[in-house]
Amino acid sequence: MSLPPEKASELKQIIHQQLVKMDVHGRIREVLAETIREELAPEHQQLSTEDLIKALRQRGIIDDVMKELKFVTDVNEKERTSAPKPSTHFVDREPPVLQKTNIDPTRRYLYLQVLGGKAFLEHLQEPEPLPGQICSTFTLCLHFRNQRFRSKPVPCACEPDFHDGFLLEVHKDSLGDGSKMVDATTMLSICDPVHMVLIKTDTFGETTLVASYFLEWRSVLAAENGITNVAVELLGVGTESKVSVGILNIRLEMYPQLNKTLSPEITNTQFALERQKTAEKERLFLVYAKQWWREYLQIRPTHNVRLVKIFAQDENGVNRPVCSYIRPLRAGRLLDTPRQAARFVSVLGYERAPVIGGGGGKQEQWCTLLAFLCRNKGDCEDHANLLCSLLLGFGLEAFVCVGTKAKGVPHTWVMTCGTDGTITFWESLTGHRYIHRPINPDDPPLVEQPKPLYPYRTIGCIFNHQKFLGNCQPSDAVEVCVFHLHDESKWKPMSGEAIKSVCSPGTTSSVPPFPPLCASTIDAAVTSNELELQLRILVSEHRKH
Repeated sequence: MSLPPEKASELKQIIHQQLVKMDVHGRIREVLAETIREELAPEHQQLSTEDLIKALRQRGIIDDVMKELKFVTDVNEKERTSAPKPSTHFVDREPPVLQKTNIDPTRRYLYLQVLGGKAFLEHLQEPEPLPGQICSTFTLCLHFRNQRFRSKPVPCACEPDFHDGFLLEVHKDSLGDGSKMVDATTMLSICDPVHMVLIKTDTFGETTLVASYFLEWRSVLAAENGITNVAVELLGVGTESKVSVGILNIRLEMYPQLNKTLSPEITNTQFALERQKTAEKERLFLVYAKQWWREYLQIRPTHNVRLVKIFAQDENGVNRPVCSYIRPLRAGRLLDTPRQAARFVSVLGYERAPVIGGGGGKQEQWCTLLAFLCRNKGDCEDHANLLCSLLLGFGLEAFVCVGTKAKGVPHTWVMTCGTDGTITFWESLTGHRYIHRPINPDDPPLVEQPKPLYPYRTIGCIFNHQKFLGNCQPSDAVEVCVFHLHDESKWKPMSGEAIKSVCSPGTTSSVPPFPPLCASTIDAAVTSNELELQLRILVSEHRKH
């Protein structure tokens, strides 16, 4: 709690007067002299602060002072009950509800506490918000092994006042072992990180992605008492991915406590082996991708201008294979049909990644799914990746298409192949669907050709979580493109094994795990009634005028 300077000085004055009135200083001197006489041998000439406080407590002086000062807290209680003053900081719209968590004593949990932040220098000059004033806020979103959490919003400041705890269950994937308590050795093999995304919400409700960080939590397995404190340096995103934005103080604790902790040498060796294995897999895939690209260019030299995208940068500036951005995503009961999924993806906001400087260039930034969902907006690639993942979850054969729209603007959209060979294009930004009927350029002029209704002009490649196919037809125009995906004279495939080595879930790799979708916190019935009521009022006011 921060006090205004005049209140702080007033409080200090009251305490000082009380101490003088009780002659506390004189009593402390007496205790000090007595303690030195009684408890210190002649050869020891030092007395620590702890010794003095212990002596004061034994003689009841500290208790006397606290009793005398109690009137100050009483005044505060009266003030609080008489007139509740608005907070000088952020005012949450909803009162905090403390929920009790049912902890299963037979399961293992990781308790992650965020104990404040510091060095968020961009907010160094941030003025103290006035009472009741809406201010920009930080929100921290977490994902760990299919569990998602969100912190309470805190005001943006140089030292944001994060104080949240998250109970993460460290469960096993294999069926039948779920009821067993995982031990330290088993947990060491769980290489899923805790993905943390920091979002800034401004006074207009606009969200910005501030940082995306993968926390290596397994250091707690070698910590004494199963507790460790970590200072996490968050780096920016996109063009600022090498710039520090701030530091979060995090405390990790295992619950229940581990019977046997691992040695730091074991954990460090495991981390080193995982890094080495990942680096080797990624190096081999890069060698393969270069070879594949050389072969693709040998088919036709003009292929070098086609939009064949094998790698894409994520929000942290890390180059990852495009196939790693897709994974079958089951929406459970949240989305009933593929068309509903398309509608859901289309209502997420569209925003191109920000570019520093002019020139009309497009900053590449394919966001991880958690960053996209938490920010609630993203580029066309983010929308297409999510829609493709959802359609795969519904059992459709779906691909992300990389190509261009009118005027050669790069674009991505989704394509599904029906069991009868029907090709459907899905525009992820609008939810529109288009049936693709290719034009045959060899047909005589009198044959009526289908008129394409879709906005797409060229297509360079298609991909999903298991396949990557480069378009090697004579023309990359979408209207004449034939989607016989098994015909290698039309579509050059990448090795499924090569893709699996770096993109399949569970592999020791830098591919982040996919978070689940969460149900909306908005009550649809209540909100629709409120909207209807507001519309009625507006209509009646409009009629009056």
